[in-house]
Amino acid sequence: MSVNIQLEWTPNPSTLKYVVDRRLLAGGAVSITNPEDAQAKSPLARKLMDVRGVTAVMIGTNFVTVTKGDEGEWDELNDQVMATLDTHLTANEPVVDEAAVAAARQAVVEAGGSVEARVREILDAEIRPAVAMDGGDITLDRFEDGIVYLHMKGSCAGCPSSTATLKMGIESRLREIIPEVLEVVSV
Repeated sequence: MSVNIQLEWTPNPSTLKYVVDRRLLAGGAVSITNPEDAQAKSPLARKLMDVRGVTAVMIGTNFVTVTKGDEGEWDELNDQVMATLDTHLTANEPVVDEAAVAAARQAVVEAGGSVEARVREILDAEIRPAVAMDGGDITLDRFEDGIVYLHMKGSCAGCPSSTATLKMGIESRLREIIPEVLEVVSV
């Protein structure tokens, strides 16, 4: 059965969001920024990273966000990305290696403290669903000396409005709920 793919523009001009009519992940997102991660975590991302010009892939619950580098042109990339998505998903091939993704998530959870757990809870409940609508994701790197270090992924990485989102939205919300948070920065 063929897959229905809808293209959506994101606030980041280097990133496009491909919404599909099937579930790709049960929840969260998997961000791939290099061929080694693609090889380890996602057969679909591995194929997409082979498209010349693709520099990053993020897989969400029902979408894939693709980021291009300087050498990529959307006119050429889009056709190849659409064909790759259609072929892979129509064949019902695995999207991610569930064991590798689960192990990576568990390592992040085990490394966190109580403030980090509260930050993750707010990110997962309030912030990540909102930025996913624009094809992005935000994950916690660490909490250290009152500073929350976040990874901006998908369309959020390099987006012109990400600084405003980070400071006026995320930082304000975290400081309101968690008094230990003094500042939020992107890594």
